[in-house]
Amino acid sequence: QVQLVESGGGLVQPGGSLRLSCEVSGSIRRFNAMGWYRQAPGKQRELVGMIFPTGPTKYADELKGRSTISADLDMNTMWLVLNSLTPEDTAVYYCYARDDSDAYWGQGTQVTVSS
Repeated sequence: QVQLVESGGGLVQPGGSLRLSCEVSGSIRRFNAMGWYRQAPGKQRELVGMIFPTGPTKYADELKGRSTISADLDMNTMWLVLNSLTPEDTAVYYCYARDDSDAYWGQGTQVTVSS
């Protein structure tokens, strides 16, 4: 059973940055895509960005320029760095992965941007 475990959430001040981690049980080489989603209170879950084994990483238009997704094949870990945070970035952030047969989600990590 594939497990995705996020960490790194918490309370962040406006203007600050966050770095979230997604650790995967097993090799991430099996996935044809990995990414981050977020869900703000009262809103639908939305894509933050997606990383692929080949080709460019894709980001949601409103997060381009201040978000970076990276992954390490040996550590079986993916990261999200999000800069210049505002209260509108407050959400539960979810790790996502997809292979040829299924899609997988982490349990989510809460990020709250507030002074």
